[in-house]
Parts: sequence; C-alpha cells; structure tokens
Amino acid sequence: MDAKTRGEISAPEDIALLASGVRQELVDTLAAMGGEASVGELANELGRPMDGLYYHLELLRKGGMVKENKHPDSGERRFRLAGAKGVPLRMVYKPSVPGVSVALTKFSQQLLHIAAQDFAVALALPGVQVSGPRRQLWISRNKGWVSNADLEEVNALLLSLGQLTSQPRSSERGQLVSLAFSLSPIQPKAKRRQAD
Repeated sequence: MDAKTRGEISAPEDIALLASGVRQELVDTLAAMGGEASVGELANELGRPMDGLYYHLELLRKGGMVKENKHPDSGERRFRLAGAKGVPLRMVYKPSVPGVSVALTKFSQQLLHIAAQDFAVALALPGVQVSGPRRQLWISRNKGWVSNADLEEVNALLLSLGQLTSQPRSSERGQLVSLAFSLSPIQPKAKRRQAD
C-alpha cells in the first residue's frame, strides 16, 4: 500500500499542491462530505463556480490525491479522495527531505489564511455562539512552558479534536465547522545587551 493509499502526504510536490487555499478547501470539503462528491455539490458547499473548481480538481487528480469516476447512469463526474475508504489525508512531516520545509511553510501560511477568512466570515453570522458549552467561535494564542507529560496530553487532545471535527455529515452532525491550529516549539531568545 503506497503512502497516498494510507492517506499520507509527505512528498514536497504533494505538499506544494496543497499550498493552494482552493485545493485545501476541496480536499477538506470532500472529506467532510464523506470522501466523494460531484463538482456541483462541491461548488454549492464552497460557494464557488463549478468551472473554476475543475482546474483544481484536475491538478489534485494528476497529483494522485483524488480520483475521478463517472456515474454509470447519468455520466456525472464525481471525485473522491484517493486514500483507502475511511482513511483521511494527513500530513507526515519529513523536514530533512529536500523541499519539504519550504512546501510545509507555504502550506501552513495558506491554512492559517483560510482560518482567518473563516473566522472573519463567522464574526458576521447572526446568532453565532461566542460563549457557553455550544460556543462556535474561538481564536486564541497561548504561549507557555510544558513538560513531556503535558506535551503528550496536548498531542492527544489535538488528535481527538482533529477526529471530532473531521467527521462527515450525518443526521446528528448538522453543523459544519473549521478547526485550524499550529503547535510550535519556541526557542527562548537571548536577552539583548544594552549599549553602554
């Protein structure tokens, strides 16, 4: 089973392919729709014209991230994530591989840009919940010191959050949300010496 069948995105060219916000949204939306959708369904979910999505879907197809099928009766073009059924796409970081660090940096910039856009749009939604147990809108940045045990707990919680917010629509799950995060170790900066 190759890396893409296992849902792993690790090659610099694959990461670079997802450095486009539109392609990130297509992959995320396909996953949220159960892994397969027509261009029309994707266009409706994303609020974008269909003709502009074909270009990006074709690049994702050529990159091996999506597969195209035609409905046997209607001939409608449908796209599905290339990984095995039920296996979400996930980044596997290999920063020692040439080109990966540059591609991951561009990918992260676009991901955080999309998150900022989602947040700005959500701020204007009437009735958006900003407090309480069903809060829908958060933005935060924390900086602090953690132990190895703390870091293990942070990673377990982030993994759990990722799984909770990556489920397809069902009768119980009617609220589409976007969750983006960045966890980064920080090297404390040396104190600057004052000029004499």
